[in-house]
Amino acid sequence: MAEILVTPRSAPLDAELAIRVVDLPPDERATIRASTGDWAASAVFLADERGVVDLTRHAPVEGDYSGVDPMGLFWSMTRTGEEPGPTVVEVVGVGKVEVDRRDVPEGVRRTEVREDGLVGVLFEPDDGEVHPGVVVLGGSEGGLPELDAGLLAGHGFAALALAYFGVPGVPDDLVEIPLEYVGAALDWLGARAGALGVVGGSRGGELALLVGSTFSQVKAVVSVAGSGVVTQCIGPGPRLLPKLEHEGASWTWQGRPLPYLPYSIPDELRHRVVSGKPVALTSAFDFSDGIAEDAEIPVERIAGGVLLLSSGRDESWPAVGLSEVAWRRLTERGHRHRHERVVYPEAGHLIAGPPHRPATQLVVPGPGVTFSMGGTPAATAAARADAWRRTVEFLSDQLGT
Repeated sequence: MAEILVTPRSAPLDAELAIRVVDLPPDERATIRASTGDWAASAVFLADERGVVDLTRHAPVEGDYSGVDPMGLFWSMTRTGEEPGPTVVEVVGVGKVEVDRRDVPEGVRRTEVREDGLVGVLFEPDDGEVHPGVVVLGGSEGGLPELDAGLLAGHGFAALALAYFGVPGVPDDLVEIPLEYVGAALDWLGARAGALGVVGGSRGGELALLVGSTFSQVKAVVSVAGSGVVTQCIGPGPRLLPKLEHEGASWTWQGRPLPYLPYSIPDELRHRVVSGKPVALTSAFDFSDGIAEDAEIPVERIAGGVLLLSSGRDESWPAVGLSEVAWRRLTERGHRHRHERVVYPEAGHLIAGPPHRPATQLVVPGPGVTFSMGGTPAATAAARADAWRRTVEFLSDQLGT
């Protein structure tokens, strides 16, 4: 009788699973489906001469993804319209296996942080040891990047998911956020952890480079789909155009707004907003007149390694060009520490955070609009997996785990 084998059955969300079906008739077609209730994907495979389907070795003959990819059934999921439920791997006509994919790995302790004016959640290995510290910063969605921090803790870090706008206790909007706030988080974490790093995605990647350039205790910075240029604030209100037209700085230092690259709002962007078409926010950035040097982030001051990760088909903002500014400064000004830059040519904006999650949403909700993220699901999923692997390795190398 055919059997489904999933290894491991319980693992962190960023762990790769091995899915096999054994004891099938040779050349039998097997439909395998993965579901979380609200998301699902399926693919059809042919059993080999031994009656085995092995997703680590076999490509589907049809389905929601192509090529050999052990986690293809997870990143290719689309919404079902159903309620969330347990993660289940099913072989039609054979049976089902429930899998525990954990947001917080076993052995990781979660602690809410509401002191020294901070709003965050600390995740750390529950072993009584001192671990390297990482401040984790989300992007323009605001809030707390708990998923990223929780999974980083599973790799041996004391990871502080830090909110800097968008939740109670911090500003409502990304307008004039003091760098001193993140500095206070570094001080707080530094009293409990070893060497310190900062990881940020999108606008958080911009902030991560700024923080590393400002505070000498930062020994590693990872900027994913980020920017080596300070960009304009995202103003208040429920509609996109007024938010972009709100003139102001995103960040302040010592009470003074930092110079920034202003948005440009071309007619095509306005037309897409009015017509309800997906908006590619990359069109709000105009480099034709150059970038003022005082808006460039002095990344050469970072007292540790710098990893820049960006996507060639990012439609949320021109992350390749924005990170190129940081790379130029690092190389031309002789940055003494490890620095690397990786561009994923066919990927879209959503490469930050842990892998093996659905990557099929190329259009996402925004303030009164929808946003185009760019890229292809397969390329974005592969980039996200590689970016996560590189992030963990880089932090381990620079901070020690």
